[in-house]
Amino acid sequence: MNPLPRLALGVLAGACWFASAAALAQPYDQSGPLTRAQVRADLIEWRQAGYDPLDWVNYPENAQRAGAIVAQQRAARAAAGAPAGQTSQ
Repeated sequence: MNPLPRLALGVLAGACWFASAAALAQPYDQSGPLTRAQVRADLIEWRQAGYDPLDWVNYPENAQRAGAIVAQQRAARAAAGAPAGQTSQ
């Protein structure tokens, strides 16, 4: 076998290996793990936005609707300059 096709095959195999390794890599979460108080505050915020974890009949819709409301509220607080963990009561 000619050395040039072997080199091309090696480069192709290396590129495929690198692409698969990069695809399986987990993104780094800069926020880190949440505390119990942060999780409770997040749940309270979702419940105030209309999410009911016991409403399994309308599950995807009510979660998506509440998620959109929470995202809008967080964006409004970020635009106003309030800290991310602070909720308006």
